[in-house]
Amino acid sequence: MATAKKAAAKKTTASSSSSSSDSTASAKKAAPTAADMLNPLKGMADRLQDLNLTGGAGKLLESGRKDLAALMQANEKSYQGLQTVVQRQTEMIKHAITEWQTAAKEMPGKDAKENLARLDELGRQSFQRAIDDIKELANLAAKSQADAFDVVRQRIQSNVDEVTKMLQRK
Repeated sequence: MATAKKAAAKKTTASSSSSSSDSTASAKKAAPTAADMLNPLKGMADRLQDLNLTGGAGKLLESGRKDLAALMQANEKSYQGLQTVVQRQTEMIKHAITEWQTAAKEMPGKDAKENLARLDELGRQSFQRAIDDIKELANLAAKSQADAFDVVRQRIQSNVDEVTKMLQRK
């Protein structure tokens, strides 16, 4: 029985050593050498040198800079438009408050029917003014956003023109 164990151990050792030598041989065949690895890269470098990329990186950086400048300008226009809307809205509210305060001061001592008629008229005027103010604010906001979008649209058109010129050269 001890002999059978020894024989099995020898077979296992022999098969594992032959497997490891087979795997080492296959690893040597599968692993490319350093020279093999450099040849494709050298060929790629040669192909890239043949391309006319003079100033390409500079053009790419300049284009990115222009894109960021356009986004900053669009953001600034949008922010200025928002400020205009808020300022106008504040003016509208102040005007409405002043008007209602004036009406309230004039009411004491007058006939109740006259006061109700005045309040009714003031309410109608305020409602119409509110509708007009909403339209004005919407137009201000729309103009602001249109101005900001126009900056971005112009930059996109410029990018398309640049790419078209680059493609026409080749």
